[in-house]
Amino acid sequence: MKLDGHRTVVWREEATVRLQARSGRDVTANWMDLALAALDVLPPGLVLDGEAVSYAHGRIDFAAAQSRALSTPARARLLAEVLPAYFVAWDILLHPEHGDVRGRRYDDRRALLVDLLEAYDVRPPIQLVSMTDDLAVAMTWYQQLPEKGIEGIVAKQATSAYRTTGRIWKKIRHAETVEADIVGYTGPAARPRALAVRLPDGRVALTQTLKAPLAAQIAVHLTVSGPPRSARSVGGALHDRRSRTTG
Repeated sequence: MKLDGHRTVVWREEATVRLQARSGRDVTANWMDLALAALDVLPPGLVLDGEAVSYAHGRIDFAAAQSRALSTPARARLLAEVLPAYFVAWDILLHPEHGDVRGRRYDDRRALLVDLLEAYDVRPPIQLVSMTDDLAVAMTWYQQLPEKGIEGIVAKQATSAYRTTGRIWKKIRHAETVEADIVGYTGPAARPRALAVRLPDGRVALTQTLKAPLAAQIAVHLTVSGPPRSARSVGGALHDRRSRTTG
């Protein structure tokens, strides 16, 4: 399952626990409740890779996790009381008995991780990510769990070693296709950065940043439709395109 949170590495050292963000920044103070839980149940000499997530209104909520990640330590402690956090482990880098296991196959590392968490009776807020090699089960997750905050699924090669870069993982995010009217854009018409679209329910939303190939295709339509009327959005300039264009 692909969880919507903050990727985090947990280092269980001899007398302490350290949490590190994907950027390498120490985020222990932001997730102190998880650090204390890990200190209590995990053995020294263990390094886990996974996701720090928060729950709000009965679902995994990225905004809640983002609030924790960007808070001061004092505010993070307050948020921990109202927004429960969990560390969902999906890989193991260092094993207390086997040492550095990053060179092993993924399915071997997964077996080591499962055995270790069972041996130490590890329970939430530290938990194991769900995994399957059954396509039908994976598709059920993909189709039915987005409302619970599950973004989609991650496909991994069972034979792959642990790598921080490369394309041995494939993220398949859940997506729904709808027709929307393009009512504006940010950036120049020849290279738009994002589009403002009116959704079927009447809301106007800003898309994600457009990748170069898609931006080039859209630019053809924007440049021939005449000069826009400039406006302002939260993120800066927004060119208001009143002509109706469906995309």
